[in-house]
Amino acid sequence: MGGALSGFALRARTAAENLEYVEGWGMAVGAFSPVLRPRSVEELLECFRVARERGLSLTLRGGGNSYGDASVNSRGAVLDCSRMNRVLAFDLATGVATLEPGVTIEKLWKTILPLGFWPRVVSGTMFPTVAGALAANIHGKNNFAVGTIGDACLEFDLALPTGEVKTCNRERNTDLFHAAIGGFGLLGAFTRIVLQTKRVHSGDVRVSAASPRTLREMMDWFEEHKHESDYLVGWIDCFAGEDSAGRGLIHRADYLEPGEDPHPERTLRIDHQELPANILGAFPKSQVWRILRLFNHDLGMRSINAAKYVAGRLESMAPPYLQSHAGFAFLLDYVPNWKWAYGQQRGDYGLIQYQPFVPHEHAHAVHCEILARCRRAGHVPYLGVFKRHRPDPFWLTHAVDGWSFALDFKVSPSRRHELWKLCGELTELVIQAGGRFYFAKDAVVDARDTARFLPRARLEAFAALKRSCDPQQLLDGDLYRRAFREWCA
Repeated sequence: MGGALSGFALRARTAAENLEYVEGWGMAVGAFSPVLRPRSVEELLECFRVARERGLSLTLRGGGNSYGDASVNSRGAVLDCSRMNRVLAFDLATGVATLEPGVTIEKLWKTILPLGFWPRVVSGTMFPTVAGALAANIHGKNNFAVGTIGDACLEFDLALPTGEVKTCNRERNTDLFHAAIGGFGLLGAFTRIVLQTKRVHSGDVRVSAASPRTLREMMDWFEEHKHESDYLVGWIDCFAGEDSAGRGLIHRADYLEPGEDPHPERTLRIDHQELPANILGAFPKSQVWRILRLFNHDLGMRSINAAKYVAGRLESMAPPYLQSHAGFAFLLDYVPNWKWAYGQQRGDYGLIQYQPFVPHEHAHAVHCEILARCRRAGHVPYLGVFKRHRPDPFWLTHAVDGWSFALDFKVSPSRRHELWKLCGELTELVIQAGGRFYFAKDAVVDARDTARFLPRARLEAFAALKRSCDPQQLLDGDLYRRAFREWCA
């Protein structure tokens, strides 16, 4: 091990001199940085030692699926933990999975589904690492029912920049447990994660649809059905205005009870879950982004949204149907590299996602006003996704007892400043309503905003932990400098 570690130390020092382009998933932000790729806890600690020795700041990165700058470091190095990717253990009796940080959600579900289990919380794509998911405290389409991935986490080991490794759970190092989950890698690096998964009795879920004509109808439908549903998610046509503002499509999904699936041995297999590679059995999905690019303008996206709404009205009249877990959960993976429809030039083109979380009592008015302001400003989101949420105990949480509205905005060089200005105005509207933001999606919120929407006591406690766990401020990055450093240093 000593010789291997010495070899890695040499490679780490060499890597610290070489630059790679590292960008947010939305492609609108990125920077050239050295990238270090440890394969073990020992190598990760060696990266921390090299960083301390050189005074080099580090930003943690997993699958690189955060839309904004959460894993970008324009003034230092990136510590990519995706090669630490072993499933260490899985307990068939309890459904408890023990994982290295670089295990992806894809690897997790493909390991446990044939055994009759499914992750309690997944994102809309299967490619994030579990460490990245925990650092962002991701939520899924079932947040209203089961909470975030942090709620499913039983324990983790956290490597601190000082070289110490701490085991954290709800009884031991509890402050660090609740601060590191959702802490975006600012306190340390996860090296072992223990997650509770869910027993399932089929590889399918039962899906039904509803097609509300306004945002009020959508919210009322959610409220009426949330106590009897396992998953709920809404799509909204952001181009529709006036009396149709907020029209869209709701998908509800429910687990099958024991015995409902006559062939669970077949539906629980991985090949039943695989997303098809072709459309209509012929056209490769890998090329669909090229077609989408032809529609990537206001007129084209207005047409696509209108067509989707009409199709949704028809779907809502049809009976419920069965769909695989992966097919329902990972809608963002149906079209590989769909983000390329927004362009491929570094920093100039791409998309940002703006996702405000607004308390229930103000959500309808605020989200309607957001849509109206976007239309007036000529920056209509090309995709809008609506979800119901519940609070959680994590220190930097985005969660509220309310609603989130994830909005995808096209970024172009000529209108970039305009778009950021609009987002600033929307942020003021959200904060005044008691809302919050989700840093895994964010690219525009600054430290003054953060200090207004997160409780002061929590920020002060997080800052104290940061000074204790990372006295040299090694864990840094563009997100930290933009949204945290002002009150955290």
